[in-house]
Amino acid sequence: MVLAAPIPAASPDAINLHPPDIRPVYQRIVTSAHEDVRDGGHSLRFEAMGTSCRACFAAPRDIGRQYRDALLQWVATFEARYSRFREDSFISQINREAGRRWVNLDPETDRLMALCQELVFLTRGILDPTSLPLIALWNWKNSPTTFPTPEQIAAARERVGWRKLQRRPGAIFLPSSGMSLDLGGMGKEYAVDQAVLLAGSMGVTGVLVDFGADVRVSGPPPAGRPSWHIGLEDPRKPGSTWKGLALRDGAVATSGDYFRKFEVNGRRYGHIIDPRTGEPVHNTCLAVSVVAPSCTQAGMLSTAAFVLGADAGLKLIEAQPATAGAIVTESGIHLSRRFHEYALV
Repeated sequence: MVLAAPIPAASPDAINLHPPDIRPVYQRIVTSAHEDVRDGGHSLRFEAMGTSCRACFAAPRDIGRQYRDALLQWVATFEARYSRFREDSFISQINREAGRRWVNLDPETDRLMALCQELVFLTRGILDPTSLPLIALWNWKNSPTTFPTPEQIAAARERVGWRKLQRRPGAIFLPSSGMSLDLGGMGKEYAVDQAVLLAGSMGVTGVLVDFGADVRVSGPPPAGRPSWHIGLEDPRKPGSTWKGLALRDGAVATSGDYFRKFEVNGRRYGHIIDPRTGEPVHNTCLAVSVVAPSCTQAGMLSTAAFVLGADAGLKLIEAQPATAGAIVTESGIHLSRRFHEYALV
């Protein structure tokens, strides 16, 4: 659970965020939820943040019920606040003020913006939370498929760039009309980390949280097993795994474009955009999986390595302490030095 932080003083020249309506999001998530309880082990599944979510944890029935309720409430609140697809979310409110006014931030949103700053710094701008104008331009869901012109790409790139954004304690300003934030590059992974921390604060002794194949575990699994086993999906054969990992404390995140894509003349155009070029990533990578202490770090590294490609991507992963990774390309599988420490035989 995120600890309460001092509330920054509101800036008199900035507008305040209005709390979004959480009720419809919460109702949708609760309606989708299904829980199995067997021998002290709980398995909770639900739909949220545009993906399938699950939490497996060991706890007495009463503590398990309390954690289930608290988790669903937290996820609903997070989605309502930070989904760019909701008109009343904090992110949408900030985006609407681009080029107009500063916006005061509550402590959690301020921390998320600081996390975005760290993400940009550690990836040297390869990941940029202001890339939404480019993401919208290359919408892989469009039917029929459309290609933006070089002029449209150039215009969108003018509205992208974290360094253009202005921040001060408790407030933010997007200086150009059309600039916009999207937490899609780290929001789900951040939510996984917070769900695990919430479990620990409520006395849950062992937990696995999986939001859309971004996973973090803490403590032992039920039934006395020594570690959690996590399968890595094979992008060459979706629905099957190419390797299993054993973890007791840590996270695994995978980035790839083998699902969210379109193909034209044999070339794959995925949903991951390289802000340096303004175009979808086009290299031989199919998927990158990273093991790291937190899901936020694992997700950041897996996406950045996917953009960089196999050689530079492995160097990025190996440069970080306590991390390991595997990059599946069209020609083979590339492993970091420490990957074998987690791989099941």
